[in-house]
Amino acid sequence: MQVKYETMTIKPIKTKKDYQAAMNRFDVIFDAKPGTPAGDELEILAMLIEKYEDEHVHIDYPDPIEAIKFRMEQMGYTQNDLAKVVGLKSRASELLNKKRKLTLDMIRKLHISLSIPTDVLIQEY
Repeated sequence: MQVKYETMTIKPIKTKKDYQAAMNRFDVIFDAKPGTPAGDELEILAMLIEKYEDEHVHIDYPDPIEAIKFRMEQMGYTQNDLAKVVGLKSRASELLNKKRKLTLDMIRKLHISLSIPTDVLIQEY
């Protein structure tokens, strides 16, 4: 089945209304094949959306402990696995329950072991 896409006039995204229109259009042409007019439009639209988001959309970092829990879940890690990274099972429990603060050494180890950006791990919680 061939999908026919109407083309859109490409213009800079300057307002929230422009951004929403671009996002709506992006959804419509998301499955466009590369090298087609719709595929080219999708590629250009993605660049415009990214530029607008970089300049106007601020996304806060997640809570460090929630980031650790989320990453553990993604990786199938248990508290015992975390204990191997931070030293002791009791220390892992205290961290996950926010009863112990992350040390610089723990942040380094978590960054390496769980691939969590240090910018996330160094935040206050």
